[in-house]
Amino acid sequence: MPAPWRICCNKKSKTKNGKAEMDNMAEKSEKMQMKKEITLLNGVSLIVGNMIGSGIFVSPRGVLMYSASYGLSLVIWALGGMFSLFGALCYAELGTSIVKSGASYAYILEAFGAFVAFIRLWSSLLIIEPTTQAVIAITFANYIVQPIFPHCEPPYDAVRLIAAACICSLTFINCVNVKWGTRVQDVFTYAKVMALILVISVGLYKIGKGETENLRAPFEGSATNPGMIALALYSALFSYSGWDTLNYVTEEMQNPERNLPLSIAISMPIVTIIYLLTNIAYYVVLDMSAILTSDAVAVTFGGETLSYAKWIIPIAVAMSCYSGLNSSIIAASRLFYVGAREGHLPDSLSLIHIKCFTPVPALLFNGLMTLLYLLVEDVFLLINYYCFNYWLFVGLSIAGLIYLRYTQPRRPRPIKLNLFFPIVYCLCSLFLVIVPLYSDTINSLIGVGIALSGIPAYYLGVYLPFDKRPKCLQWLSATTTKYVQMLFYCALSDLDIDMEPTAAKSK
Repeated sequence: MPAPWRICCNKKSKTKNGKAEMDNMAEKSEKMQMKKEITLLNGVSLIVGNMIGSGIFVSPRGVLMYSASYGLSLVIWALGGMFSLFGALCYAELGTSIVKSGASYAYILEAFGAFVAFIRLWSSLLIIEPTTQAVIAITFANYIVQPIFPHCEPPYDAVRLIAAACICSLTFINCVNVKWGTRVQDVFTYAKVMALILVISVGLYKIGKGETENLRAPFEGSATNPGMIALALYSALFSYSGWDTLNYVTEEMQNPERNLPLSIAISMPIVTIIYLLTNIAYYVVLDMSAILTSDAVAVTFGGETLSYAKWIIPIAVAMSCYSGLNSSIIAASRLFYVGAREGHLPDSLSLIHIKCFTPVPALLFNGLMTLLYLLVEDVFLLINYYCFNYWLFVGLSIAGLIYLRYTQPRRPRPIKLNLFFPIVYCLCSLFLVIVPLYSDTINSLIGVGIALSGIPAYYLGVYLPFDKRPKCLQWLSATTTKYVQMLFYCALSDLDIDMEPTAAKSK
């Protein structure tokens, strides 16, 4: 029995001239699939833009708070960069040997099967992606309205409406054209890097003038408690998250075997050096108490050093958020698209626009989920629920690299790392899973509960054979797919047709 979307895809329509056309574009010379439009430069912008979020501008104090000295905090920032580079290199091997979009979801699916991959997808759908994007959008809105309300709290409704407008605008841009999304990413990434270079330049100028009082005893008072150092490293590693962004769009990259690892190799040192130099600039200008008590360290820095140009910093934070949100939307929509293609989400999310070649239903679904989370007043608290899940699944995907080395030794691997790198990363990931369980047990257990809530959904929507699933779910899926296809002018991609047996097998 053909799937419902298959029937709808193959329906013929008549033009004014009476000529029959196939909606699925199979009879046309151009393949019906997302285009390979992401270049090496776009890849670097996606990684750098997602890694350098608002955190380095707003609150780099977590590392300093737990390390208790400037010197040790800089060492921990460097260690965080090195550790993240290990993870990124492992993803370079995974991304070039498993040339699928979806990042850790695709790699877990390949290594450990459908159930574990579905739980990872379910966690992203319910908590990780919409919460992250809602928080970034709210931060963007706060910094946009800050000049209008410099001495008081901005109106709640105004902030949420601006955040919603930000999400809708980026969703629209990415629906229309992949190139539009990558151009937005390029421009805003350049802008925020330039802003950080300004901060770094001021710091280096102060050092050149000999204003280094804060750095004369950099390791004085350093934390010696292993627990405090572990929490400092945890804060640093969270600031480096986002290095896997490009692995979500592997199928849309030009020459991924070359450009994926090269983008990672270029991006990781750039981000690490920027983080180190930016923190040095903060430490030269601001004393420890000023950094630890500031709600926005870069804004405080600008007020101390930039005089009439201090307005640049809030604008830079807003641009940083816009860039980070754009890359997050691109990555999340591809995750949902690939999940639907594998049969783990409704079929309607696996369709792409016939003319734009973009995953419009997945983009709109992601945008709708994020808008719903804007209605949650304490959305920032939801971040606490997913730290455990995030590091668990990143660690699992890299453990999958080791597992596939032994189960599929002859698999083509354009890049093949020494096993030292994935083993070290897996051990450190175990530490990152234990830290939130130790420091924030209740919220971590809530996160585990959210992930496990996907078990009934997996049983009903994936595990059961199609003809044994509840009739109401079958009708809802078929009806939704039909009307989504007609409303948004979408069709099944050629790649999806080729992969149907694989998806059926995973079920």
